[in-house]
Amino acid sequence: MTHDDCLFCKILAGDIPADIVFESETAIAFRDINPQAPTHVVIIPRQHIATINDIGVEDQPVVGSLFSAAREIAKKEGLSEEGYRVVMNCNAAAGQTVFHLHLHLLGGRGLGWPPG
Repeated sequence: MTHDDCLFCKILAGDIPADIVFESETAIAFRDINPQAPTHVVIIPRQHIATINDIGVEDQPVVGSLFSAAREIAKKEGLSEEGYRVVMNCNAAAGQTVFHLHLHLLGGRGLGWPPG
């Protein structure tokens, strides 16, 4: 998949609309169009990184910024005290369907374990 074919790159470019809830220099976040919880936000880096396997040492600050964004969004959405889940899938067998690194922030209901 090229960056031109990447759904999340198209959202970043403004070619596909999204309900954006957070933006920083390194990341943006938007509401999932198929939510799995009352709050379901997808957090992506502005830089295209396909999977966890493609993260380089130089990408660590960007990846860390995704978790900082999750903390801020959870606070804004009123989830910090009650709790929330952050998930990152790697490759198709784990459920990754868009090959642009991303976190799912889920909350607003009880989340069982194990997932899936």
